[in-house]
Amino acid sequence: MSSAGGTGSSRVNGPRRTPSPQVYKRRRQVVALLALLLVGGLIWAGIALAGLFRSEPGPAPAAAAPTSAAANPTASATPSSSPSPTESSPTPTPTPTEPVCNPASIEVTGSVDAETYAPDQNPVLSLTVSNTGEVPCPVNVGTSQMEFLITSGEDRIFSSRDCQEGAEDLEVIIEPGKSETARFTWERIRSAPECATVDAVPGAGQYAFRTRLGERTSDEVLFTLE
Repeated sequence: MSSAGGTGSSRVNGPRRTPSPQVYKRRRQVVALLALLLVGGLIWAGIALAGLFRSEPGPAPAAAAPTSAAANPTASATPSSSPSPTESSPTPTPTPTEPVCNPASIEVTGSVDAETYAPDQNPVLSLTVSNTGEVPCPVNVGTSQMEFLITSGEDRIFSSRDCQEGAEDLEVIIEPGKSETARFTWERIRSAPECATVDAVPGAGQYAFRTRLGERTSDEVLFTLE
């Protein structure tokens, strides 16, 4: 029995073995590795937290504005087909239409200063051109347009054009309701076209006078020579 007990005591109380230097080295490496892993984990956690703070809603980055323009370059490059107010052509103001003279509103009349003339009196013949319209009318009242004509029945007695010299044009504006008058004194003589010589002298009797201005002719006016 004592032999068996002595053997068991030597197993429990026997001297311990000291670890080798290689074991200590491996342990230090494991500790250093754990420390690195711990530091790396802390750094990663800090980066993740910072990313969470940066991901909070905020104003859109300035670079986002050109992106939409670049996505549709034709929208800004193509000019608008609608002209702006400053480019539009001014609307011309209509010019009021000026009233035009109606030729039918111009009338020509003849008159004499007496119905009967004594042997020593010369008739004064008058040509009057009147504007019976509502607008002013230009009229040529020059001697080139006038004629004072005297007849007796079918006999042509006198015309102011037969011996006329230096006939001229004279255009005047006759206002509505106004008139122009030209007068000619007939010296009781006869005349012939191209101012041919006529020896005969008008005698006593009734004569007719009418006047012309261009294409317009007055009605006859009767008078008597004694």
